[in-house]
Amino acid sequence: MNRTMNILITSLAPMIWGSSYIVTTQMLPNLDPITISVLRALPAGLLLLVLVRQFPKGMWIFKMLVLGALNFAIFWALLFYSAYRLPGGVAAVLGALQPLVVIFAAYGLLGTSIRPLSMLAVLFGVLGIALLILTPDAKLDMWGVVAGFIGASSMAFGVVLSRKWQPPVSALTFTAWQLTAGGVLLVPLTTFTTTDWSTITGINILGLSYLGLIGAAATYAIWLRGIKLLQPSAVSILALLSPVSATLLGWFILDETLSGLQLCGMCVVLCSVMLGQYALRARPETV
Repeated sequence: MNRTMNILITSLAPMIWGSSYIVTTQMLPNLDPITISVLRALPAGLLLLVLVRQFPKGMWIFKMLVLGALNFAIFWALLFYSAYRLPGGVAAVLGALQPLVVIFAAYGLLGTSIRPLSMLAVLFGVLGIALLILTPDAKLDMWGVVAGFIGASSMAFGVVLSRKWQPPVSALTFTAWQLTAGGVLLVPLTTFTTTDWSTITGINILGLSYLGLIGAAATYAIWLRGIKLLQPSAVSILALLSPVSATLLGWFILDETLSGLQLCGMCVVLCSVMLGQYALRARPETV
């Protein structure tokens, strides 16, 4: 399978993640973010473990706990915290810096070269996200900014280490291990949640099933497959497609307005993703 096809397949993951906003707001309004995160990760991870019937051993247990923390526990917890502290899409703009962190993390941990054009593509992507979802009333909160940047950096290092630590198992098994580890690490945070479990409805269960089976298990298997086959930087910049997908779904399903500025932002994001993939293409060998 060629590189272009692998990029297209991997891009499905962030595009599906864009639907999480609608599912969360429309089907899970009575659940708090941490509860949603736990119920999204842990049941899906345990189900995959039952299906693959493989468990990490030795140092892989420690590595899965690290990856589960970086890709899920720390990332999701700080993502929701920053979103709460930073209205107006500022948290999403901070999240868009993730590919930039990946570029430097991959240089330090994998020895990958830093290509200036790929950095320029990421900066254009951040600009596009700002045009897409940043509102005039956006306000900065120091702790929200710190949480947003640390959260983005957490997943960035998770992406790079997922490439560096490649166990001799399938992407589905790798996903099962990480999801389970992340879910287990999130469980202690449920002591601080406000969800009233007596309010759980059938719609809640349906929404959680979608987020767990489709929005986590299936998509992260695709994502980890992409990390294995492509450069981490090439994969991470595809995450910019998630806000684009969320905005389009909000317009199509929830009848939200779509301004000319947002359309301009979408075009900038799409161009930045294509520019990033062009910058990270394999260079011909010279003799």
